[in-house]
Amino acid sequence: MASKVEKTRNDNQWTESRFNSFIRSALRRAAWPPKYQAIRNAYVRDGINPLTGRKCKLHRCSQCDELFPQKDMQADHVIPVIGIEGFIDWNTYIDRLFCEKDGFEVMCKPCHKEITEKERIARAKYKKENNYENT
Repeated sequence: MASKVEKTRNDNQWTESRFNSFIRSALRRAAWPPKYQAIRNAYVRDGINPLTGRKCKLHRCSQCDELFPQKDMQADHVIPVIGIEGFIDWNTYIDRLFCEKDGFEVMCKPCHKEITEKERIARAKYKKENNYENT
C-alpha cells in the first residue's frame, strides 16, 4: 500500500514537492539581465530571417556555429543549475541560476534542447547508479 504524502503548503493543498516545483518555476521565469546580455553579445550582423523574409539581427550558436534570429537563441548555463548530482540546496540553485553573463553559453533552440536532454539522461543515470532519490 502506497503511503499518502502530507500536504502542508498552500492551505494544505500542495505537497512539499509541488511547492518546491512552484518555487523553481517562479525563479526560472525571472528576467535576469546578464542572461539577456549574453544573448545580445552573440549578435554577429543584421540579416534576413529565413522563415519570414524580414530583417533581423543574426546571432551565432556556440554549438553548431550557424546564424539565427535572436528569438531562436537561448542562454544555457555553463554550470548546470541542477547538476548531475541533483538538487543540492536553495543557495546553490540560486547561485547557479543567477550567474553573470560569462556563465552562459548562447545557442540555438535545437542545440539547447539536445544539450538539456543529455544532461537529463546523465542525471537519471547517476540517480540509478547511486540509488539516489534527490530531485
